[in-house]
Amino acid sequence: MPQNMLGAYGDWAAGLMGDQPAELSFRRDQFRDINAWRDRARTRYRDFLLQPDSGGTPNAQLQHRFEYDGVEIEHLSWQLPFGPPTEALFLKPAGASGPLPGVVGLHDHGGNKYFGNRKITRTSNSMHPLMREHQDHYYGGVAWANELAKRGYAVLVHDTFTFGTRRVRSADLPAVIKRGHDIDEVNPESDDEIKRYNAFAGGHEHLVSKSLFCAGTTWPGVFTAEDQRALDYLCSRPEVDEQRVGCCGLSGGGLRTVYLSGVDQRIRCSCAVGMMTTWRDYLLNKCYTHTWMIYIPGLPRFLDYPEILGLAVPNPVLVLNNSEDQLFTLPEMQRADTVLKEVYRKAEAPERYRASFYPGPHKFDRDMQKEAFEWFDRWLKS
Repeated sequence: MPQNMLGAYGDWAAGLMGDQPAELSFRRDQFRDINAWRDRARTRYRDFLLQPDSGGTPNAQLQHRFEYDGVEIEHLSWQLPFGPPTEALFLKPAGASGPLPGVVGLHDHGGNKYFGNRKITRTSNSMHPLMREHQDHYYGGVAWANELAKRGYAVLVHDTFTFGTRRVRSADLPAVIKRGHDIDEVNPESDDEIKRYNAFAGGHEHLVSKSLFCAGTTWPGVFTAEDQRALDYLCSRPEVDEQRVGCCGLSGGGLRTVYLSGVDQRIRCSCAVGMMTTWRDYLLNKCYTHTWMIYIPGLPRFLDYPEILGLAVPNPVLVLNNSEDQLFTLPEMQRADTVLKEVYRKAEAPERYRASFYPGPHKFDRDMQKEAFEWFDRWLKS
């Protein structure tokens, strides 16, 4: 067997998964009724997530409202039953009253936990230099949430667990964990301090995941619960048509798109960017390139990774890949595409699934955004 993450144990571990569709795969012959299958598979998926109680629709407090570059923006804050307050931005076309289609904008991971919603939004011409660099590198120099809002959408972008205002502060941790990584709270937004924090937070991920397991939950369980509360809030807005709501994100935001689309039927249209492969790829080839946010113990025996997104069927799903994406192997990205094509074909909705492969590395550039926005126009504006 080629070299892999488990060495001599790789062949055995891959054999545990087998080559046939997982137990609750819609591709299995015994599943004919799509609604019965989806209810059963989604219930099992939720069981494995072990979501904590995250309360009901958040009671959002308006911090301030303003306009920037044709977009009306509300800076919001709400308190969940655990952790520091969540900050979020609600964006819509200036002067629009609705009903508008809505999109939950899911920020990326990017090895940068200091920032959350600021990664994909812009509120003034003055930006933190690290965020300008981030948007230049991954997003073609634009804030895609703003661009989508200008197009006629209500977009909500919130910080999620361990990012931005929801990040774990090193001051709250014992010295044995910090190992000298105390952050200068006097000047926390300096480039050096942010880079130091992100280095600390990257090394803290395995401890977060272990602790969550001990608490009887999972990292995906926590962030899907938080993302559902954001979805609650978006659907509660008077400007938003709750029957026309989608979600989108790159990388860690693509992961969140996959998991949120699988868990919540209110997501009527999805675009997952730079985050589609198979459990086999994670197992054998690429787990070292990825965050602990991905893993849901036990679930791979019942659903392959792309089939979590397939739980959304027949709702429209768009997957955008980069052929030279260093986070995945191209054969497994292609295998995931085949899996989702089979799911949608069997559901007699092949036109509601599309995957595109773009040249280049990990990104969500303007060409990819154009396809994503046109996908939302097709399915959420009609």
